[in-house]
Amino acid sequence: MITPRTDHLIDLALEEDAGLGDLTSRAILSKKHVSRAIIDAKQDLMICGLEVAARVFARVDPALKTRLLARDGDRVPRGAAVLRVEGTTIALLTAERTALNFLQRLSGIATQARRFADAVEGTGVRLVDTRKTTPGFRALEKYAVRCGGCFNHRSSLGEHVLIKDNHIAAAGSLTKAVNLCRAGAPHLTKIEVEAKTLAEVKEACRAGAEVILLDNMTPAQVSAAVALIAGNATIEVSGGVRFETLCDYAILGVDVISLGALTHSVPAADLSLDLRPIRQPR
Repeated sequence: MITPRTDHLIDLALEEDAGLGDLTSRAILSKKHVSRAIIDAKQDLMICGLEVAARVFARVDPALKTRLLARDGDRVPRGAAVLRVEGTTIALLTAERTALNFLQRLSGIATQARRFADAVEGTGVRLVDTRKTTPGFRALEKYAVRCGGCFNHRSSLGEHVLIKDNHIAAAGSLTKAVNLCRAGAPHLTKIEVEAKTLAEVKEACRAGAEVILLDNMTPAQVSAAVALIAGNATIEVSGGVRFETLCDYAILGVDVISLGALTHSVPAADLSLDLRPIRQPR
Protein backbone atom coordinates (compact mmCIF):
# COMPACT_ATOMS: atom_id res chain seq x y z
CA MET A 1 0.00 0.00 0.00
CA ILE A 2 2.91 2.37 -0.61
CA THR A 3 1.67 4.88 -3.17
CA PRO A 4 2.45 8.56 -3.76
CA ARG A 5 -0.62 9.36 -1.64
CA THR A 6 0.74 7.20 1.19
CA ASP A 7 4.08 8.99 1.05
CA HIS A 8 2.25 12.31 1.11
CA LEU A 9 0.26 11.29 4.20
CA ILE A 10 3.45 10.11 5.91
CA ASP A 11 5.21 13.37 5.10
CA LEU A 12 2.28 15.40 6.43
CA ALA A 13 2.25 13.37 9.63
CA LEU A 14 6.00 13.71 10.12
CA GLU A 15 5.88 17.44 9.47
CA GLU A 16 3.09 17.75 12.03
CA ASP A 17 4.90 15.75 14.71
CA ALA A 18 8.58 16.36 14.01
CA GLY A 19 8.76 19.39 11.76
CA LEU A 20 10.84 21.20 14.37
CA GLY A 21 12.90 18.11 15.21
CA ASP A 22 12.88 16.08 18.42
CA LEU A 23 14.06 18.52 21.04
CA THR A 24 14.13 15.99 23.89
CA SER A 25 16.05 13.28 22.04
CA ARG A 26 18.61 15.71 20.66
CA ALA A 27 19.23 17.09 24.15
CA ILE A 28 19.82 13.64 25.65
CA LEU A 29 21.45 11.65 22.86
CA SER A 30 24.43 12.03 20.59
CA LYS A 31 24.02 11.57 16.86
CA LYS A 32 26.10 8.38 17.12
CA HIS A 33 23.90 6.68 19.71
CA VAL A 34 22.46 3.52 18.10
CA SER A 35 19.58 1.30 19.22
CA ARG A 36 17.34 -1.53 18.14
CA ALA A 37 13.58 -0.88 18.30
CA ILE A 38 10.99 -3.64 18.53
CA ILE A 39 7.29 -3.10 17.90
CA ASP A 40 5.13 -5.75 19.52
CA ALA A 41 1.45 -6.45 20.07
CA LYS A 42 -0.10 -5.80 23.46
CA GLN A 43 -3.29 -7.66 22.49
CA ASP A 44 -4.41 -10.38 20.09
CA LEU A 45 -4.97 -8.60 16.78
CA MET A 46 -4.93 -8.63 13.00
CA ILE A 47 -1.84 -6.78 11.92
CA CYS A 48 -2.03 -4.19 9.15
CA GLY A 49 0.17 -1.30 8.10
CA LEU A 50 3.61 -2.85 8.52
CA GLU A 51 4.94 -1.57 5.20
CA VAL A 52 3.55 1.87 6.00
CA ALA A 53 5.30 1.86 9.38
CA ALA A 54 8.53 0.75 7.73
CA ARG A 55 8.16 3.58 5.24
CA VAL A 56 7.86 6.09 8.09
CA PHE A 57 11.22 4.98 9.46
CA ALA A 58 12.74 5.20 5.98
CA ARG A 59 11.40 8.72 5.44
CA VAL A 60 12.98 9.85 8.71
CA ASP A 61 16.33 8.21 7.94
CA PRO A 62 16.95 5.98 4.90
CA ALA A 63 19.89 4.40 6.77
CA LEU A 64 17.58 2.76 9.31
CA LYS A 65 17.44 -1.02 8.81
CA THR A 66 13.89 -2.34 9.12
CA ARG A 67 12.74 -5.96 9.18
CA LEU A 68 9.09 -7.01 9.12
CA LEU A 69 8.39 -9.94 11.44
CA ALA A 70 4.82 -10.53 10.24
CA ARG A 71 2.72 -9.84 7.16
CA ASP A 72 -0.35 -7.65 6.83
CA GLY A 73 -3.43 -9.80 7.39
CA ASP A 74 -1.73 -12.13 9.89
CA ARG A 75 -3.37 -12.97 13.18
CA VAL A 76 -0.86 -11.86 15.80
CA PRO A 77 -1.01 -13.03 19.43
CA ARG A 78 -0.40 -10.73 22.35
CA GLY A 79 3.31 -10.36 23.01
CA ALA A 80 4.45 -11.14 19.47
CA ALA A 81 6.98 -8.86 17.78
CA VAL A 82 5.86 -7.54 14.40
CA LEU A 83 8.68 -5.19 13.33
CA ARG A 84 12.33 -4.60 14.15
CA VAL A 85 14.38 -1.58 13.17
CA GLU A 86 17.95 -0.57 13.93
CA GLY A 87 19.81 2.69 13.58
CA THR A 88 20.45 5.98 15.26
CA THR A 89 18.36 6.38 18.37
CA ILE A 90 17.35 9.94 17.55
CA ALA A 91 15.88 8.80 14.22
CA LEU A 92 14.05 5.90 15.86
CA LEU A 93 12.45 8.13 18.47
CA THR A 94 11.58 10.76 15.87
CA ALA A 95 9.67 8.19 13.81
CA GLU A 96 8.14 6.26 16.72
CA ARG A 97 4.80 8.03 17.21
CA THR A 98 4.01 8.47 13.53
CA ALA A 99 4.84 4.84 12.71
CA LEU A 100 2.70 3.63 15.61
CA ASN A 101 -0.19 5.92 14.69
CA PHE A 102 -0.45 4.38 11.22
CA LEU A 103 0.08 0.84 12.51
CA GLN A 104 -2.39 1.12 15.39
CA ARG A 105 -5.12 2.72 13.26
CA LEU A 106 -4.88 0.23 10.41
CA SER A 107 -4.50 -2.79 12.71
CA GLY A 108 -7.52 -1.62 14.69
CA ILE A 109 -9.62 -1.59 11.52
CA ALA A 110 -8.31 -4.99 10.39
CA THR A 111 -9.02 -6.45 13.83
CA GLN A 112 -12.56 -5.07 13.79
CA ALA A 113 -13.15 -6.39 10.29
CA ARG A 114 -11.94 -9.86 11.29
CA ARG A 115 -14.27 -9.88 14.30
CA PHE A 116 -17.26 -9.03 12.11
CA ALA A 117 -16.25 -11.45 9.34
CA ASP A 118 -15.89 -14.31 11.80
CA ALA A 119 -19.38 -13.60 13.15
CA VAL A 120 -21.07 -14.24 9.78
CA GLU A 121 -18.82 -17.04 8.54
CA GLY A 122 -20.85 -19.65 6.70
CA THR A 123 -23.87 -17.42 6.02
CA GLY A 124 -22.78 -16.39 2.52
CA VAL A 125 -23.26 -12.72 3.34
CA ARG A 126 -20.57 -10.29 2.19
CA LEU A 127 -19.67 -7.56 4.69
CA VAL A 128 -18.53 -4.31 3.09
CA ASP A 129 -17.32 -0.95 4.33
CA THR A 130 -18.66 2.51 3.49
CA ARG A 131 -17.22 5.94 2.65
CA LYS A 132 -17.22 6.85 6.36
CA THR A 133 -13.45 7.03 6.47
CA THR A 134 -10.82 9.45 7.76
CA PRO A 135 -10.40 12.18 5.11
CA GLY A 136 -7.39 11.35 2.95
CA PHE A 137 -6.94 7.90 4.48
CA ARG A 138 -9.66 6.07 2.55
CA ALA A 139 -7.37 3.85 0.45
CA LEU A 140 -5.38 2.77 3.52
CA GLU A 141 -8.45 2.17 5.64
CA LYS A 142 -10.19 0.17 2.94
CA TYR A 143 -7.00 -1.86 2.53
CA ALA A 144 -7.16 -2.59 6.27
CA VAL A 145 -10.77 -3.76 5.87
CA ARG A 146 -9.63 -6.26 3.24
CA CYS A 147 -6.76 -7.43 5.46
CA GLY A 148 -9.34 -8.21 8.11
CA GLY A 149 -11.44 -10.39 5.82
CA CYS A 150 -14.23 -8.02 4.78
CA PHE A 151 -14.77 -6.27 1.45
CA ASN A 152 -14.95 -2.79 -0.02
CA HIS A 153 -18.00 -0.87 -1.20
CA ARG A 154 -17.35 1.98 -3.62
CA SER A 155 -14.28 4.08 -2.86
CA SER A 156 -15.59 7.25 -4.50
CA LEU A 157 -18.73 8.79 -5.89
CA GLY A 158 -17.56 8.00 -9.43
CA GLU A 159 -17.32 4.23 -9.07
CA HIS A 160 -20.96 3.25 -9.43
CA VAL A 161 -24.50 4.58 -9.21
CA LEU A 162 -26.10 4.66 -5.77
CA ILE A 163 -29.37 6.58 -5.66
CA LYS A 164 -30.01 7.81 -2.12
CA ASP A 165 -32.92 9.63 -0.50
CA ASN A 166 -31.64 13.08 -1.39
CA HIS A 167 -31.22 12.10 -5.04
CA ILE A 168 -34.81 10.84 -5.05
CA ALA A 169 -36.06 14.06 -3.46
CA ALA A 170 -34.14 16.17 -5.99
CA ALA A 171 -35.31 14.10 -8.97
CA GLY A 172 -38.95 14.07 -7.88
CA SER A 173 -39.39 10.31 -7.59
CA LEU A 174 -37.45 7.08 -7.24
CA THR A 175 -38.51 5.92 -10.70
CA LYS A 176 -37.44 9.18 -12.32
CA ALA A 177 -34.05 9.02 -10.57
CA VAL A 178 -33.52 5.47 -11.85
CA ASN A 179 -34.48 6.42 -15.41
CA LEU A 180 -32.17 9.45 -15.42
CA CYS A 181 -29.25 7.39 -14.14
CA ARG A 182 -29.86 4.65 -16.65
CA ALA A 183 -29.85 7.22 -19.44
CA GLY A 184 -26.77 9.07 -18.18
CA ALA A 185 -24.48 6.36 -16.83
CA PRO A 186 -22.23 4.05 -18.89
CA HIS A 187 -24.15 1.11 -20.35
CA LEU A 188 -22.46 -1.50 -18.10
CA THR A 189 -23.33 0.38 -14.90
CA LYS A 190 -25.60 -1.30 -12.38
CA ILE A 191 -28.21 0.91 -10.74
CA GLU A 192 -28.41 0.69 -6.95
CA VAL A 193 -31.31 2.33 -5.13
CA GLU A 194 -31.75 3.05 -1.44
CA ALA A 195 -35.18 2.08 -0.12
CA LYS A 196 -36.45 3.05 3.31
CA THR A 197 -39.92 1.51 3.05
CA LEU A 198 -41.54 -1.53 1.50
CA ALA A 199 -43.36 0.81 -0.89
CA GLU A 200 -39.99 2.07 -2.12
CA VAL A 201 -38.79 -1.53 -2.47
CA LYS A 202 -41.74 -2.26 -4.76
CA GLU A 203 -41.07 0.88 -6.79
CA ALA A 204 -37.36 0.04 -7.10
CA CYS A 205 -38.28 -3.43 -8.40
CA ARG A 206 -40.71 -1.97 -10.95
CA ALA A 207 -38.05 0.51 -12.07
CA GLY A 208 -35.61 -2.35 -12.71
CA ALA A 209 -32.94 -1.54 -10.13
CA GLU A 210 -30.23 -4.20 -10.13
CA VAL A 211 -29.30 -3.58 -6.47
CA ILE A 212 -31.65 -2.50 -3.69
CA LEU A 213 -30.23 -1.10 -0.47
CA LEU A 214 -32.56 -1.62 2.48
CA ASP A 215 -31.83 1.35 4.71
CA ASN A 216 -32.44 1.32 8.48
CA MET A 217 -34.97 -1.52 8.35
CA THR A 218 -35.69 -3.95 11.16
CA PRO A 219 -35.02 -7.67 10.60
CA ALA A 220 -38.76 -8.19 10.14
CA GLN A 221 -38.92 -5.47 7.48
CA VAL A 222 -35.86 -6.92 5.75
CA SER A 223 -37.52 -10.35 5.63
CA ALA A 224 -40.60 -8.80 4.02
CA ALA A 225 -38.42 -6.91 1.52
CA VAL A 226 -36.50 -10.07 0.60
CA ALA A 227 -39.83 -11.75 -0.20
CA LEU A 228 -40.92 -8.81 -2.35
CA ILE A 229 -37.65 -8.70 -4.30
CA ALA A 230 -37.81 -12.47 -4.84
CA GLY A 231 -34.30 -12.79 -6.24
CA ASN A 232 -34.75 -10.10 -8.89
CA ALA A 233 -32.07 -7.82 -7.45
CA THR A 234 -28.99 -7.99 -5.27
CA ILE A 235 -30.01 -7.06 -1.71
CA GLU A 236 -27.87 -4.85 0.49
CA VAL A 237 -28.69 -3.98 4.09
CA SER A 238 -27.30 -0.84 5.72
CA GLY A 239 -28.02 1.39 8.69
CA GLY A 240 -28.64 0.42 12.27
CA VAL A 241 -26.73 -2.85 12.07
CA ARG A 242 -24.53 -3.44 15.12
CA PHE A 243 -22.23 -6.32 15.97
CA GLU A 244 -24.86 -7.59 18.40
CA THR A 245 -27.56 -7.69 15.69
CA LEU A 246 -25.35 -8.64 12.76
CA CYS A 247 -26.41 -12.29 12.62
CA ASP A 248 -30.10 -11.30 12.80
CA TYR A 249 -29.63 -9.67 9.40
CA ALA A 250 -27.11 -12.13 7.95
CA ILE A 251 -29.52 -15.09 8.02
CA LEU A 252 -32.39 -13.37 6.21
CA GLY A 253 -31.28 -14.07 2.64
CA VAL A 254 -29.52 -10.76 2.01
CA ASP A 255 -26.40 -10.61 -0.14
CA VAL A 256 -24.46 -7.69 1.33
CA ILE A 257 -24.36 -5.82 4.64
CA SER A 258 -22.56 -2.47 4.61
CA LEU A 259 -21.19 -1.18 7.89
CA GLY A 260 -19.76 2.22 8.72
CA ALA A 261 -18.62 0.61 11.98
CA LEU A 262 -15.80 -1.12 10.10
CA THR A 263 -13.99 2.21 9.89
CA HIS A 264 -15.64 5.23 11.47
CA SER A 265 -15.34 4.51 15.20
CA VAL A 266 -12.76 1.76 15.52
CA PRO A 267 -10.44 1.82 18.56
CA ALA A 268 -6.72 1.76 17.84
CA ALA A 269 -5.00 -1.58 18.27
CA ASP A 270 -2.58 -1.79 21.18
CA LEU A 271 1.00 -1.91 19.91
CA SER A 272 4.12 -0.39 21.42
CA LEU A 273 7.74 0.27 20.55
CA ASP A 274 10.57 -0.56 22.95
CA LEU A 275 14.18 0.56 22.55
CA ARG A 276 17.19 -1.62 23.26
CA PRO A 277 20.56 0.14 22.93
CA ILE A 278 22.99 -1.99 20.96
CA ARG A 279 26.13 0.19 20.97
CA GLN A 280 27.25 3.13 23.03
CA PRO A 281 29.50 5.73 21.38
CA ARG A 282 32.93 6.32 22.90
